[in-house]
Amino acid sequence: MNTLRMTRSVWTLALVLLAGTIFVAPVLGGTEQAGEPAAEQPSPLDQIKWVVGPSQAGLGDMAEIAVPEGYIFADGKDTQVLMEAMGNIPTGTEVGFLAPEDSDWFVVFEFSEEGYVSDEDKDKLDAAAMLKAIREGTEQGNKLRRERGYPTMTIEGWQSEPHYDEVTHNLEWGIRARNEDGSPVVNYNTRLLGRKGIMEATLVADPEALPAILPVFKRDLVAFSYKAGHRYADYRQGDQVAKYGLAALVTGGAAAVAVKSGLLKYLWKILLIGGAAIAALFSKLRGKKAAPQPPQPPVA
Repeated sequence: MNTLRMTRSVWTLALVLLAGTIFVAPVLGGTEQAGEPAAEQPSPLDQIKWVVGPSQAGLGDMAEIAVPEGYIFADGKDTQVLMEAMGNIPTGTEVGFLAPEDSDWFVVFEFSEEGYVSDEDKDKLDAAAMLKAIREGTEQGNKLRRERGYPTMTIEGWQSEPHYDEVTHNLEWGIRARNEDGSPVVNYNTRLLGRKGIMEATLVADPEALPAILPVFKRDLVAFSYKAGHRYADYRQGDQVAKYGLAALVTGGAAAVAVKSGLLKYLWKILLIGGAAIAALFSKLRGKKAAPQPPQPPVA
């Protein structure tokens, strides 16, 4: 039996942007009678089939990633179990969870099959306008947070302005924000464009550690690839095309379209993981990990 060790600082106030999902700190364990020792409660986390690096892991049917030595990976189904264990409602789009075994960060992968996103607006990314939209959307989201008794968030600015890489077809950006109690949070997002949709890679990390983590995260992301036939360059006339461009991916993707249609009352959410309960949760992440698997040859 092995335990995934995560430093407490990342759980103090880590930020995830997972569309449509609200993250809350779970309450672990049950009630106990006076004088009786607390009983170890069975956990669905014990059933997670961890893939241990070095190995090759699938991200749904369309992509894959190399799991480095010293890392663990969970598939989409088990990622949803992790999300629920953290007190969240899974989006149904989760395809993977990647983390170093002994570190203070992790990545959640989701795939949105919304079609091919044109990058024609790559030279028209207006950072000021997008930040304004994010702030407005966050204020709308704060109304919902207040109704549910969750802390509100304030957008402070860009950690990193949106940047599109024409070679990799990756869109990246980072947001700095502050929790209602004054605690800082940071969110770093990468959108990897494909033929049939967008792979969302959301990095969760301690804000203070982010500068040191980012180079490692980007190095690891190089091992991501779409399978043959699903790459951005594989687009063919007649394929489904998304109804929005790069700017909308930053300000809400499909949600931006819904807002314009009056179907959604908020555009962009900052979602919170927090507290000692999360640290306690990950101290329970134990189970029989899968044996390391030899790396598979890349798909031609």
